[in-house]
Amino acid sequence: MRVSFYTLGCKVNQNESGAMAQLFEANGYTVVPAGEEADVYIVNSCTVTNFGDQKSRKWLRRAKRENPGAVTVLTGCYPQAFPKEAAEIAEADVVTGSGSRRVLPELVRKVLDGEEERIVDIRPHQKGEQFEELPIERFAEHTRAFVKVEDGCNRRCAYCVIPRARGPVRSRSEESILQELRHLADAGYREVVLSGISLPSYGQDTGTGLAELLEHASRVEGIERIRLGSLDPDMLSDSDIARMAALPKLCPQFHLSLQSGSSRTLRAMRRPYTAEQYAEVAAKLRAAFGEENTSLTTDVIVGFPGETEEDFLDSMAFVQAQRFLKVHVFPYSRRAGTPAFDFPGQVPEHEKEARSRRMTQAVEQVRAEVAAAMAGHRASVLLETPLSANTFTGYTRQYLPVVVCAPGHVSGDIVEVVLGEWDGQRCHAAPAEG
Repeated sequence: MRVSFYTLGCKVNQNESGAMAQLFEANGYTVVPAGEEADVYIVNSCTVTNFGDQKSRKWLRRAKRENPGAVTVLTGCYPQAFPKEAAEIAEADVVTGSGSRRVLPELVRKVLDGEEERIVDIRPHQKGEQFEELPIERFAEHTRAFVKVEDGCNRRCAYCVIPRARGPVRSRSEESILQELRHLADAGYREVVLSGISLPSYGQDTGTGLAELLEHASRVEGIERIRLGSLDPDMLSDSDIARMAALPKLCPQFHLSLQSGSSRTLRAMRRPYTAEQYAEVAAKLRAAFGEENTSLTTDVIVGFPGETEEDFLDSMAFVQAQRFLKVHVFPYSRRAGTPAFDFPGQVPEHEKEARSRRMTQAVEQVRAEVAAAMAGHRASVLLETPLSANTFTGYTRQYLPVVVCAPGHVSGDIVEVVLGEWDGQRCHAAPAEG
C-alpha cells in the first residue's frame, strides 16, 4: 500500500507529517512523494489563512477526482478549528483534527477494508489534556533534526486562529525529550531545533521552564548545536537570557516574534508588548550573547486593519533599525473566526500588497548589509546539501546561509570557514586555515 502526504504550514506541521509518515511505514505502507499515485492521500492542513483552507480543499478534490478508488484524509489544524465545515467536505473519506494522530492508520484501515464508509473523528481540545507523543527518527534534511517539545497557545491575538486549532499549552515531558535527543545523537545528528506552537510557554503546565530544559539538553553527548523556534519577547526574562547565554551549544540566533514595529498596531493586534519593550529584549539578547555574535530574525505583518501610512512607516523604520538577518513579510490576511476579521479600517488588498513589497525591499537591503558586514569573520558551518563532489550549502551558528568548498567532508560535518562575499542568497566561504 502506498501513502502520500501533502503538508501545509509551519515547521511543527512538517514535523508532525514526518512522524505520521513513519507511523504508516510501521504499519506496512510505502510513503511516496506528493502527487504520485497512491492508495491513501493525506492532507495535513494549515488554517492560519483562508487561503490555506482553500488549498486543502482543492488538493483533496484533485486527489479524489484523479484517484476515485483511493482513501483521502483531511487532518490537522483546519478541521480542528472548523470541525463542522471540514466534516462537510465530501472529498475527504477520513477527517480528523490536530490530535490522536496515532490512531490514523487504524481509521484508514477501516475505510480501506470497508468496515466504515466514512469516518469523522475530530476530538475537541480539553483542559488538562496531555501532550501527544509523536517521536520522529529521521528527517528529510538528514543533518538537522526538529524536536517538538510543546503544543498549544494560551494567547488570544486578534488576527490568530491557532489557539482554536491547537488548544491550550501542553508541554512534552523532559524525560521524553532527552531520550529523543540521545536517540538522534546516536543516529548522527549534530544539530537539533526545539520547536513548538508557543515555545517560551514550555513548562507552564508542568512547573519547569525552557531555560531548564535547554540546560539539560546541552548535556546530551553528540548534540553540538541547539536552536530554538519562534520566541515571544515578553516571555523571555532576564534570568532566562542569562541562563541561555551560559550554554555554549545554544546557537546565538533567535527568531523573536514581532508582527509590527508600530506600538499602536501592536495594541490593535492584542500583542502584549510595545515596540520599545521588544527593542529592550533584543538589546539584552545581543548584550548577553555578544553584539557581533548574535543574529535576530522575525515575522512582520503589514496592512493590519487600521494601519495608517504613518503606522506602516513607523513599523518599517523600526524593523530597519533592528538589523534583522532575515524578515518574513506577510500582507495581513483576513481570517474568519478571529476578532480582526470584523475590525474597522480594513486596508485594501492592493495597498497591502504595495506595503508588503516596500517592506520586503527595505529588509532585503538590511539583510545584505548585515551579511556583508560578516565578511572576513571566522564561523563554523554545518554542511548540508551537496552541490557537487566537494561543494556544500550550510548554515553558520547565526543561521547565515553559506556555500563552501570543503574537500574530504560529507553532509553533517561541521567545518570552520572564513566568510566572504554575499551574493544576495548565500555567503561564499572558504575553509579556514589552522
